Amino acid sequence: MNARYRVVDVAGTPRQMGHQIGEAAGDEIRGFCASAMEHIHRSVRISRERAVQVARDSAAYVDHYAPHMLEELRGMSEAARVSLDDLMLLQVRNQLQPDEDAGCTALSLDRPLRAGRLVAQNWDADPALDAFTIVLIRRPSDLPAYMSLTQAGLIAYMGFNSAGIGACVNTLPAPVRGVGVPHYFTLRGIFESTSLDEAYQRVASATRAIPANIVLTTPQGPADLEVTIDDVRLLRDDGQGRLTHTNHCHHPEITKYNEQFPELIQSHARQRRIDQLLTAAGDRVTVEDVQAMLRDHQDHPHSICRHMNDDPRFGFWQTVFSIIIEPEQHRMQVTRGTPAIIREVYELT
Repeated sequence: MNARYRVVDVAGTPRQMGHQIGEAAGDEIRGFCASAMEHIHRSVRISRERAVQVARDSAAYVDHYAPHMLEELRGMSEAARVSLDDLMLLQVRNQLQPDEDAGCTALSLDRPLRAGRLVAQNWDADPALDAFTIVLIRRPSDLPAYMSLTQAGLIAYMGFNSAGIGACVNTLPAPVRGVGVPHYFTLRGIFESTSLDEAYQRVASATRAIPANIVLTTPQGPADLEVTIDDVRLLRDDGQGRLTHTNHCHHPEITKYNEQFPELIQSHARQRRIDQLLTAAGDRVTVEDVQAMLRDHQDHPHSICRHMNDDPRFGFWQTVFSIIIEPEQHRMQVTRGTPAIIREVYELT
């Protein structure tokens, strides 16, 4: 397997960018669409007809929230030769099943802990999704440019924009609505923002379908958005320039959900471990320190760096990629597969 993900670079209006993505990544988009129901059925049984209805109902919410994003998907649909229903089905997959997105460990660091800001995480999910993953650079006509590491066909995923905002995202077990704006679209709203306040408002203004956790680095410092269907809780760093998050609620207003929903792949243990590693790193944390943290195998196979195991529910999940985002340097470092010493560097120029 090539260690480097393919890079697709597009620019223009939403429709134009969608067309360019569909032309350049058509094989990955068609493959992802063709396998969508198979991935869904690994966790839940639902008919395609019901799934498509959720996708169509959610598209109506998107059309109200951000019609230009739906316009991009229409361009992508035309060029990739798939239906808009198929593309929307990719966006709503995790609305159809519990805990679909990812059981990840993430951190955001800022001065004075290090020389420059970063946000990083391991993305623990189904390794079959690697085949559809690309690095995508979008250069909208009137919004910040941004780079994302994403499955082809999604409207957004983790990455950073030219305004200095970087974002990682993972699952937050909490109540769901089922139909509404899929969280990929609110994540796209963050990348269209230039400040933490604007990013918060873009998420809060959506009628959201499911909960999610978003770990940020921003010009205003590290932040975390614990997003539920009813509200968005803002968490800031610990006063020492660090913020960490796994897959359970931290904000005191919603910690009750930790008792109501099953713990997602040893979230509390991974939280304790990443905090221990950061404390041990001392007053100055380097990128190499963060790389080592993401490679950590304590409590293997349920460690920060995750490998397949015999767990009946999530045993097929592993760390599909590991990412370190440095917006001030306009770059992200990525390992394809479980974290290794050598990371591929992608730059937004």
